[in-house]
Amino acid sequence: MASVSGSVRLQRCIVSPAGRHSASLIFLHGSGDSGQRLRKWIQQVLNQELTFQHIKIIYPTAPPRPYTPMKGGISNVWFDRFKISNDCPEHLESINVMCQVLTDLIDDEVKSGIKKSRILVGGFSMGGCMAMHLAYRNHQDVAGVFALSSFLNKTSAVYQALRDSDGVPPELFQCHGAADELVLHSWGEETNSMLRSLGVNAKFHSFPGVYHELSRAELEKLKSWILTKLPGEVERQ
Repeated sequence: MASVSGSVRLQRCIVSPAGRHSASLIFLHGSGDSGQRLRKWIQQVLNQELTFQHIKIIYPTAPPRPYTPMKGGISNVWFDRFKISNDCPEHLESINVMCQVLTDLIDDEVKSGIKKSRILVGGFSMGGCMAMHLAYRNHQDVAGVFALSSFLNKTSAVYQALRDSDGVPPELFQCHGAADELVLHSWGEETNSMLRSLGVNAKFHSFPGVYHELSRAELEKLKSWILTKLPGEVERQ
């Protein structure tokens, strides 16, 4: 895969705001998924489209690449992993390439007149991990980060970036199903406490009986948090 920024233009599924566009939300799917399918999944869970008066939602799709946990099979993944575990090294080369590609997405919003302090990044599973790398290593001036059913490896480059940084990192909203058997709840908790120890205002919400999936209660909570981080024009005045 090309390693220069701008060589990959991501497919994106966009939900326009109902009113005047004054903020943007970048929502990253999990491994093997697509932006279009994530949008539909959220719609099914909520029984309606996730939509806002003033916030544009961008659901990009990861480009296809060989994925080691699938024995090198091609999949729409944000980066490669040596294995799905929190105690192995990160595949930093592929993560760094995608940070560049996703930076183009943020830059597009800024060029269209949206301040970075009015942009949220987040995602489900691998998408949440990617969002943490993107924000905490490259864009600490975004409005906030959310990670649903996600984790960082024990020796993550995110932790090093926060140790080296003297600014105030963006707030993290994290949710995790207590019954998740793919990404263990304890991995999510450990990520959260590590980030808190490095100065991140990190919230952690557990959902009993929820597996590696999106739940309605979690999405409703996320929606409320989004509106506290990106209030509409009236609330801001």
